[in-house]
Amino acid sequence: MTPPLVKAAWDHPPTVLGYKRLVMRRLFWLVGPGALLVVTLVGAELELIPHGALIFICLAATTLPFLPVLLVAYLRRHRVAAILKAYPWCEVRGHHPPRTPSIIAIRIAEDCAPTFRMFPFPIQVTDSENLIWFAGDPRFGGVVSPVGGHRPVRVVLDKGAGREWGGGDDALALRVGLVRRSGKATQT
Repeated sequence: MTPPLVKAAWDHPPTVLGYKRLVMRRLFWLVGPGALLVVTLVGAELELIPHGALIFICLAATTLPFLPVLLVAYLRRHRVAAILKAYPWCEVRGHHPPRTPSIIAIRIAEDCAPTFRMFPFPIQVTDSENLIWFAGDPRFGGVVSPVGGHRPVRVVLDKGAGREWGGGDDALALRVGLVRRSGKATQT
């Protein structure tokens, strides 16, 4: 792992702007389907939309199951901010294993390359050189971004990933929400 780029990732201005875009995206994901349901319901009640009740039922059946996940993603945005305010960005090598775009393997040290799941939705975060920025504790998870810190994404340890890395500050990881009091890493 290369030395930290700044004292905390939050001190890097593009990171703050990227976090604000993250909040807006998650708010749109949460409000968008709900607003669509309300508009369809009102249109059906006022008989402005032909077959509005059928459209509402179809939309409700497809969007309502996702609303709890979207709500959790929106509420957990504070954990991303806490991680960015506590940990520095470190430039590391990362890659996506074949056929698993939501999994990323990060090389922290020569003998340590934990794998993480991106939460809540997978995106490609690596550039052509496979360099990414990581903020967090490799034993529990953190935040990754393309080089520049402009697109922060929360990552959690993948199932079956070990805790090969020996360093870290358990008290800091507990304070920012990377680990529970029991010592188990959080998964959201």
